[in-house]
Amino acid sequence: MPDPNLNSMSHFEAVARLGGVAKAAEELKVSPSAVSQQLRLLEHQLGVKLFRREKRHLSLTIDGERLFQTTTQAFESIREVRNAIMRQRESFQLSIRVSPSFGERWLAPRLAEFSKENPKWELRVDATPNFSDFETEVIDLDLRYGDGGWAGLYSDCVVNDLILPMCSPAYLQELQSISADPREQLRHARLIDSAKAYFRWDYWLPRNGIQGARMTYPYRFDRSSMSLQLAKDSAGVVLESTSIAFGDLLDGSVVPLSTEFEVIEFPGYWLVCPSRHMNRRAVRLFSAWVSKVGKRDTEVARDFLLERGFRTNLERRPHFLSGE
Repeated sequence: MPDPNLNSMSHFEAVARLGGVAKAAEELKVSPSAVSQQLRLLEHQLGVKLFRREKRHLSLTIDGERLFQTTTQAFESIREVRNAIMRQRESFQLSIRVSPSFGERWLAPRLAEFSKENPKWELRVDATPNFSDFETEVIDLDLRYGDGGWAGLYSDCVVNDLILPMCSPAYLQELQSISADPREQLRHARLIDSAKAYFRWDYWLPRNGIQGARMTYPYRFDRSSMSLQLAKDSAGVVLESTSIAFGDLLDGSVVPLSTEFEVIEFPGYWLVCPSRHMNRRAVRLFSAWVSKVGKRDTEVARDFLLERGFRTNLERRPHFLSGE
């Protein structure tokens, strides 16, 4: 026997609970004849009578009573879950996943600003390099590092990376004592490698016509924050972004190596989620906020560099990665 039609079951449950076809039709927003048709369909499918029809009064048979006890509990549970989902959809609770260095260096310092503007929100932030599996994990949105274009997902670039060589003022003095030529400085420099960055030394050095640099990196990290910390401690030169290093550039704990090198601008950080998540008001509002702040801060960083004589060039990704 096929499973009972869910539509017929819902009509039966409404009639039994409310005590009549007319009341059920009003609740279900259908005609009384449509309700009666569904009842007949269900009785035919089950092969039993569910109601005794006495004049204008309906009463449950033994089989009808058994079915009603089960269906009323089931539909009540469904209604409770539905209401909970709707409440959560309109609530201001978000679960966010973010890459560790970006979360620590960019997002976290800006969440105080967000909380002042949105004091009733509840945020849970999971800082991990692993991308979210939205089908198996309870994550509302992901702030991902990459070049965009994740199949089947909504994505919006919120922060552009501005990428250039940086080091501590003390280490820059050490390099300048070797040569006034920044290319020669890099040939003698200890290079700190951010292993998961899209733009790394093995692309950047040939791009800027530098041959003979030490390509056996003494320091290699999978966290940009660790690479940057080592540069601040005068251990070498790091190729990093202002998204991670802007606070350190402002306070002077790291400085750009030279204005002779063009700054790479790269759409690096993206808000990503299934398109259906954008139906939630909280996701839309947070998306709008992070996009606004990201574009504002990208402009601030760009102006900071332009005022100091740097040139910027927008690139999607390294040619050797894209196959171009």
